[in-house]
Amino acid sequence: MADATSWSGGTEALFLASARRLAGPVRGVTVVVISAFGLLGVPEQALPLGYALFGLMLAGAAVDCWTGLTGRAPVLSLGCALLRVVAVCAGQDALGGATSLWALNVLTTTAITLQWEWSPVVAVPCVVGLLAFDLTVIGSEAIDTLVPRLVFECFLARLGFILLRRSGRRVDQLRRRSSALARAEALAVARHRQEREYLALLHDTAASTFLMVAVRGQDADPDEVAAYARRDLAILTGTAGESAAQDSPVDLPVSLRTVLSRSRVDVHVRTEEAGGPVPASVALAFVRAVHEALVNVRRHARTDSASLSVRRDGKRVVVVVSDDGVGFDQAGVLPSRRGIRGSIIERMAAAGGCATVRSRPGAGTCVRLEWPRD
Repeated sequence: MADATSWSGGTEALFLASARRLAGPVRGVTVVVISAFGLLGVPEQALPLGYALFGLMLAGAAVDCWTGLTGRAPVLSLGCALLRVVAVCAGQDALGGATSLWALNVLTTTAITLQWEWSPVVAVPCVVGLLAFDLTVIGSEAIDTLVPRLVFECFLARLGFILLRRSGRRVDQLRRRSSALARAEALAVARHRQEREYLALLHDTAASTFLMVAVRGQDADPDEVAAYARRDLAILTGTAGESAAQDSPVDLPVSLRTVLSRSRVDVHVRTEEAGGPVPASVALAFVRAVHEALVNVRRHARTDSASLSVRRDGKRVVVVVSDDGVGFDQAGVLPSRRGIRGSIIERMAAAGGCATVRSRPGAGTCVRLEWPRD
């Protein structure tokens, strides 16, 4: 059987599979070409035997190609390869010695391809047996030239196979290491983002409650403070229900001022009846989405200004960030780009809202954020 090696996915496995799939067809085609030239040197009286040997080469090549394409019966391909060498070596005397070069090239081609296709446990005995048979036919006087040549060619074939296999293994190791580093970096970034969002949520919940107690002092209602504290704890631990989240009062325009104050873009703000608080988690989603939209304006819009509007549309809060920059072709955005999809659309969807982005080249970009969604 073929060399039992690891067939796990990777460059090494791909190389092994390719070597075993192609070794047979390469051997078959090469032997047929060699035999075609060898047939030209056969004497006229020995042509029937020459044609018979050439037919055997064609049949063996067909088996090699079938085995390589289907991956079935590798032992059958091995048997045909050995039979061809034995036949052409045995026919040297009958053909008047004119086919010695034919036999030698078929022998070396078979010996080389066996190094790619089979383990040394199989390849070495086969090559030694073929060499011994050939020397028996042509005589021991050829041992000084045939043996060194065959050993050297087989050594180079096996060495090249080993080096390429190790190179593939090294590539797999580097790829796994790179993937592990990428995963670790992604986890670190996600953890850092979670920490930042949690701190922002902490600021909008517990910190606000503490500030209320500090401002009111002794006038603070203990029951009211306790209710706020319970809601804050539920939000921070992720156990808050919808009603509890809706009871957490966060002023959206005030929350957005922090983003605007830190933005490098000159933002024109317009607030239209935006009164009324929104849940702290929703305000955080608005803040992060607006931040990402303004970052995109600074990086891609080629403009230093933008406008932001906050308004109420019935029970819905609508925030619009727009610019007069260069815009972009939305159909040309690659699926791997997650700036808009992950940081704006999916973030608003996770908070129970929705986001739409409209843009076209030369017409600027408009990002519309709504909560709650229909």
